[in-house]
Parts: sequence; structure tokens; C-alpha cells
Amino acid sequence: MTKTAVVSIIMRVVLGILFVFHGIDKFQMGLNNVEAWFSSIGIPGFLAYVVAYVELLGGIMLILGLFTRYAAGLLIVILIGAIVKAKLSVGLLGNGQMAGYELDLAYILILLHLVIAESRLSIDCLIRNKRKAE
Repeated sequence: MTKTAVVSIIMRVVLGILFVFHGIDKFQMGLNNVEAWFSSIGIPGFLAYVVAYVELLGGIMLILGLFTRYAAGLLIVILIGAIVKAKLSVGLLGNGQMAGYELDLAYILILLHLVIAESRLSIDCLIRNKRKAE
């Protein structure tokens, strides 16, 4: 296994863990509270539930390497939405009260890598190898 493959696995798993924690955090805050905050910034409230589940399940999928490209793609869409609707107005580094979107950009870059990279040590790899063998 190459160094690049090892780093790619580490990025996938660590980013998956981070998204799992983001999803869990939304559930712990109470989805009704997240829904109210979404509504207050002009995002339809029901999307709070969608975002929480996509972050949680998408993170788990990244950790396992299951449908990695699809999970990463969905998470990119969520991050772009977060930048445009919540963070763009506070700037790249934030305004002292709210974080900026620099971390979201870093996450997007890692996720873009995962969309195009071969996923090793993953369920995706096992499925791909099984199909090749048949």
C-alpha cells in the first residue's frame, strides 16, 4: 500500500469521525432547536433533520468506506449550503462570535479527494474486488 493510500484512509476515517460527532451534536442540542435556528437564518426547518442524519450516517459511511463517493458528495452539498447560508456573511475567518468558513473549505477539499480517490481498506474496495473476481 502506498503512502498516498494510507493518508487517504486516514483522511476518510478521521473526517468520518468528525461528521459523526457533528451529527450527534445536533441530536444532543435537540433537533427542534436546530430546526428553529435553521428557520431563523432562512433555511427551511425540516432540513435540520436531513442535515443531522446525513452528517451522522454519512460519517459512519466514511468510516466504513461504504458508498464513500456518494456520502462525500452529499456532505459537500451540505457544507456548501452551510457556507452560503450561514457563514459567508461572517467571512473566511469569522467575526469573533461565529466561526468563518475556512474549516468548511478544508473539509470540502478532503471530501473532493474522497470522491475521486480509490477507497482502500473499505467496504467499497471489498465490493469492487468481489465484482472483479466474478
